[in-house]
Amino acid sequence: MGGRRPALARAALRGAAAGLLGTAAMTAGELVEQRVTGRPDSHIPARTLRILCGRPTSNTAQYPVWNHAMHWLTGATLGALRGVWSVTGIRGAPATAAHTVVRLAFDQTLENATGAGAAPSLWPFGEKVVDNLHKAVFATVTGLASDALNPPELMSTAGARSH
Repeated sequence: MGGRRPALARAALRGAAAGLLGTAAMTAGELVEQRVTGRPDSHIPARTLRILCGRPTSNTAQYPVWNHAMHWLTGATLGALRGVWSVTGIRGAPATAAHTVVRLAFDQTLENATGAGAAPSLWPFGEKVVDNLHKAVFATVTGLASDALNPPELMSTAGARSH
């Protein structure tokens, strides 16, 4: 296992970089979408991070900074996961689809566990579509970058069936 740990650590770091790239793409897409649709910024990520950090949620003037911090930290964290997936052979479109779900679930878990956001079942349909699309952009860009940066050098064949 000693030889795997450094490779996993490198893959996680490369994945974190890929996650930052995915966050940049998602953020750019959100800005374009908001200009087209007129949808205002959500402050739920900021509220979530402030609650997690034990900070009051009443100072909304600081929300843009906290929103960005939450987006970029989440992107790097989930990018690191994608990097480990890439190096261990969890790659391509199936991994990207799964990673989209992980990103959505991660956000919703934190937002709902802290009480900062409403359950997606209570959202208007259009907001669900927009959120899913933005998270899919994140996962697609992150996955493409991660797979390019992390060859599947630790892909295991243990338990594989022979056909």
